[in-house]
Amino acid sequence: MRRARPGASPRGTAERALTSVEAGADFDEESFDESPEDSGADTGAPEREVSKLWHITLSVSGAEAPLKEVRRALEQLAHDHPFLLTSRYANDHAEIRYWEEARDLHDAAAVALRLWGEHRQSAKLPPWEIVGLEVIDRETYHQRIAEGYGPPPAAPVGVHPY
Repeated sequence: MRRARPGASPRGTAERALTSVEAGADFDEESFDESPEDSGADTGAPEREVSKLWHITLSVSGAEAPLKEVRRALEQLAHDHPFLLTSRYANDHAEIRYWEEARDLHDAAAVALRLWGEHRQSAKLPPWEIVGLEVIDRETYHQRIAEGYGPPPAAPVGVHPY
């Protein structure tokens, strides 16, 4: 008996099959196409919480590590975490900036605080500790940029030395 994820091809095959996921019992196709505000109808159902985008700046530091290894590790982290915008690094500290989608600030901060530890093994990140965290909503981020203060837009995107 072969054990695998549904839709996964046997090991060694080049292609993977896709499978469909059925909608949950609470899915309403009509409400998917049109919101109550658009239709003028009041469904009486509680509103679902909507996720927001949060700009995260995570600062880490620790014992010195070879710059080449730090860069490679941050590039792997960017590959593993596709919403990573930019990373700046030195041999004893780094700053990672990215967007996170979460229900509220508490959820966004919790995810951000787990990022370094959860990817430490897979990306071979240095054994550094988180020393700073900033979580701001999208509106605040854009307001800071428009007013000329705060972090500059994350460009160029990628992994860069300080």
